[in-house]
Amino acid sequence: MLNESSGAAPDGLPFRLITLRNSAGMVVTVMDWGATLLSARVPLSDGSVREALLGCATPEHYIHQNAFLGASVGRYANRIAKSQFILDGETYTLVPSQGENQLHGGPEGFDKRRWRIERQNDSEALLSLTSPDGDQGFPGKVNASVLYRLGEDNRLAIEYRATTDKPCPVNLTNHAYFNLNGDQSDVRSHRLQLLADAYLPVDSMGIPVGDLKNVAQTSFDFRQPKTLAQDFLSDDDQRVVKGYDHAFLLQAKGDASLPAAHVWSADNKLQMSVYTSAPALQFYSGNFLEGTPARGNTAYSAWQGLALESEFLPDSPNRPDYPHDSCILQPGDEYVSLTEYHFIPA
Repeated sequence: MLNESSGAAPDGLPFRLITLRNSAGMVVTVMDWGATLLSARVPLSDGSVREALLGCATPEHYIHQNAFLGASVGRYANRIAKSQFILDGETYTLVPSQGENQLHGGPEGFDKRRWRIERQNDSEALLSLTSPDGDQGFPGKVNASVLYRLGEDNRLAIEYRATTDKPCPVNLTNHAYFNLNGDQSDVRSHRLQLLADAYLPVDSMGIPVGDLKNVAQTSFDFRQPKTLAQDFLSDDDQRVVKGYDHAFLLQAKGDASLPAAHVWSADNKLQMSVYTSAPALQFYSGNFLEGTPARGNTAYSAWQGLALESEFLPDSPNRPDYPHDSCILQPGDEYVSLTEYHFIPA
């Protein structure tokens, strides 16, 4: 179902909202501005319905927050150090958006654009965006799309695709924040299992420092389920960014049929399992959510939502040594990244 909001987006036109439904009663809402995932309401076994996503009260409120709530981010999700990279011997200087670095595609990234609705029905929505050569400093014209698909088993699939006419780094993801408790509670009460053997340490600006580290005998070992609170802020790699905000190299190695992570609400009434074809998940514990507008006439506090962003490791354009495929998309090739969030009522 397609509706228009009463409020206007920055381009002066109404926000367009798409509703997806399945026979189990799950309802997902997507907005064309930023190809943003607004809501995921999951029926529980006791007959109640639980909102699994953080979100704002109205579409207009999304314009006035900088947490990227539910947004499609690109061309390059996460950070590029010093807003530059060298490709085929040429240095490209990008538009910075977090100090001297570029975060999530720049100050006018894909989250700040109106995506075109190509088609939609009750179970899926396809949106597209064209990014011109030189956009935010990146080379080449990029044609991107995202397909949101809601399955009968409460599995929400998000598939990004892109092509380019010049070699260019491409790394698209959805920046949804989850709170499976269904309220503005502390997500550190959630249990998380993250099937990864290594994580990437970062500095206070989120830029990678050094090499991947083995998670064994560290607070980053989520290979067995544990609460976020259990080892929270227990080492310097966490304390430098006020919690977890790190990329984990997944055991699945791009096999989207294998689980990458599982999350459980504090009351165990709702589980979410994550599958992805991306090599890494950026696990963010919402350390800087303070003041972000919430669904009511309130604001979120820190640690009230967690993100599991599927992507290449951060700063990949400057780190060809990373143990995954190149983030450089070549003309004639197609970038494809599939992530599935499977919501399972207890």
